[in-house]
Amino acid sequence: MPLPVRAPAAPATAPRLPAGRGELSDAVVEALRTDGPPRCGPESAARADPWGEDLQLALYLLYELHYRGFDGVDDAREWDPDLLRLRREAEARFLDALREELSDGPRTVEDAFAPLLVEPVDLSDSLSRRLETDGELWQLREYAALRSLYHLKEADPHIWVVPRLTGEAKASMVAIEYDEFGAGRAERVHARLFADLMDDLGLDHSYGHYLEHAPAPLLATVNLMSLFGLHRARRGALVGHFACVEITSSPGSRRLARAMRRCGAGAAAEHFYAEHVEADAVHEQVVRHGVVGGLLAEEPGLEPDIAFGSAATVLLEDRLADHVRDAWGRGQSALRHPLE
Repeated sequence: MPLPVRAPAAPATAPRLPAGRGELSDAVVEALRTDGPPRCGPESAARADPWGEDLQLALYLLYELHYRGFDGVDDAREWDPDLLRLRREAEARFLDALREELSDGPRTVEDAFAPLLVEPVDLSDSLSRRLETDGELWQLREYAALRSLYHLKEADPHIWVVPRLTGEAKASMVAIEYDEFGAGRAERVHARLFADLMDDLGLDHSYGHYLEHAPAPLLATVNLMSLFGLHRARRGALVGHFACVEITSSPGSRRLARAMRRCGAGAAAEHFYAEHVEADAVHEQVVRHGVVGGLLAEEPGLEPDIAFGSAATVLLEDRLADHVRDAWGRGQSALRHPLE
């Protein structure tokens, strides 16, 4: 009887496994490093703090198996039943916490999007506004290092929804994603543009390089889109997430472009955000009328899910902004480990 074919390990360019941050993430790291089962069961995830470092890192590691994996980890672990059971319980814990926080949240697309379509008069809580007016270069570097876990995979989780859409929603989604992936030009892929931004700021643009530095509020923002993207049942929530990002991107990007210019961060650093000012202003219209409108025409029952996806995105972005502002307000780094 022939031996089963073993899947190759992830390529050397894949990120290295980080250190764990508690019982759950320690177990996931050990299981991936040793190619064995996790030493703790789903019950460990069920009692973990849904907002804490341990659960959020464990979820991030398990989701990352569906992206580029980790250096030295067998690609076959992506569909390992023991890891999937653990992930399912961790996801449930995270989702329950989101639903509890949003128990009085919007139930319609109109209610979810209306506050996003109007620029607030008071921008004192806006992180991009603070960076625009008072930000220092070290803060821009920290902000970029944090956001790298999202922007270096920008558009990747959203593409998972395409096979689950039909008609106008699918056509509009693909049109936006075509721009996100550089319109056929590798040097124009938005993830590549962000890597160029990191080069200007003297940061390491290797995929996943700053995972050890990323606190739980940042990991939660990345985990949210992975959770929605990997589940067909969450397609409405993923569209809501995508719409929220596109609707709110342009004003914030304009402020961040000015911050980069004011601090002399470099042409590529400024260009990344300037590119999003124009592109996302167009994308906003397409996503609202084509993607969201098209999906509601086909599946009107998904409206509460779309609203939930948008509201959850706002919630987690606000939690991250609070974390960063609080740290900087104390004169401390917003990262788990300050940059060199």
